[in-house]
Amino acid sequence: MRFVDTTDFVADQAWGALDLAEIDGVTVRVHWTDQPYRWHVNDGSEVFVFLEGAVDMHYRDEGKERVERLTPGRVCVAEEGDQHVAHPVPAARILVVERKGSV
Repeated sequence: MRFVDTTDFVADQAWGALDLAEIDGVTVRVHWTDQPYRWHVNDGSEVFVFLEGAVDMHYRDEGKERVERLTPGRVCVAEEGDQHVAHPVPAARILVVERKGSV
């Protein structure tokens, strides 16, 4: 058994990760970032659990760009085919669960 305090985790670069576990080809990681990721389309489901800070999640819905502010305690589920990009405000720690190697 292992216990991890993520409150002080800061990566060397934006979207750097602290690997927590791999379960049947699915990774569980804490990401730290102070920079946006990039627009991308998911090739599988992805779950974001916001631990600290805030993120403006930009996504496209029926051809329109929308933005949802995500703060600690909120969860975002991006399904296969969802187009999105996360913009931290100003920095954030996010628990991400996704298939290993997923984009």
